[in-house]
Amino acid sequence: MSKNKSIIDKIGVPRLIIGLFLLALFIAAPIAGVSLKDSVENVLARFGMFSILVLSLVPMVQSGCGLNFGIPIGVVAGILGGVTSIEFGFKGYMGILVAILFAIVIATVFGALYGFLLNRIKGDEMLISTYVGYSFTAFMCIMYLVLPYKNPVSVLSYSGRGLSQQVPVADYWMQSKVLEDGTRVTAGILDNLFSFKIAGVSIPVGMYLIFAIIALLVWAFFKTKTGTAMTAVGSNDNYARAAGIHINKVRLVSVILSTIIAAIGIIIYQQSYGFIQLYQAPLSFTFQTVAALLIGGASINKASIPNVIIGTFLFQGVITLTPTVINGALNIDISEILRMIITNGMIIYALTRRSKDE
Repeated sequence: MSKNKSIIDKIGVPRLIIGLFLLALFIAAPIAGVSLKDSVENVLARFGMFSILVLSLVPMVQSGCGLNFGIPIGVVAGILGGVTSIEFGFKGYMGILVAILFAIVIATVFGALYGFLLNRIKGDEMLISTYVGYSFTAFMCIMYLVLPYKNPVSVLSYSGRGLSQQVPVADYWMQSKVLEDGTRVTAGILDNLFSFKIAGVSIPVGMYLIFAIIALLVWAFFKTKTGTAMTAVGSNDNYARAAGIHINKVRLVSVILSTIIAAIGIIIYQQSYGFIQLYQAPLSFTFQTVAALLIGGASINKASIPNVIIGTFLFQGVITLTPTVINGALNIDISEILRMIITNGMIIYALTRRSKDE
């Protein structure tokens, strides 16, 4: 009995409940007339799309900067990297690589400015970063209209200048393939990279491989002197200061690193989604990523890669399957309403979770 209780305490009752609910959705899908294969594929794909974005929160949490509600800054850097790559006509794997390189340069600049700001308002990082994310997104809505992009794919068709609301990447970062039944589908090139099927379910190995590489780099970084100092600053800044650690410098590195990872993450998301979403779209990633990390077991000053994996899978699984299963069972289309209720409900849970549940 005590052993079972220990396991439950280790997993966490909230995560156990959400996990059992997700399992129930998988079981109920065929009963509701929903393809189990498609359901599993959708969950696996959304995990690959969001995992790097959630991972980008870890460095800032570990350095004591709190949950990165300013993730739209990194997302915007990735958007600019993507449209710049398309502007120069790069396609395929080279197109994604060039987009990532541009995004890293832009994210380094944005992250440095963001980090300098957060170093001046210690203790209120999460509050200020929320406003920074909103204000920066609004500022970029103006910049998108005046930046000198000319590619017809990217610009507004009626004026020939200013970036569109959505920039399609089908001709640049996606490829078509013919299924066994003869139908042709288009998917992101990383979705198809090394992909294989298990029991008819397609596994997007390419996206998982990119996530694994970045997660390994993050893990290795925290084994270095700088990474250890970052963890020390997040755990106890007074101890870190006494140990001779330059706190502001370490915090600045963590913000830049988080911004760079977020920029890469949105590019991986975009190649799978099929569009680069501009203007207000970056704001939609803020609470989803934060909630996923918290549901995975992280706190405001401690996060790990397992927290990222567990939280992303549970969060994306529930918000993907619940509307589909209920729609199939009731034969009415309330998917978007359900998605909003479930998404915001899980966000409320994640943001109001008490420390004893960590």
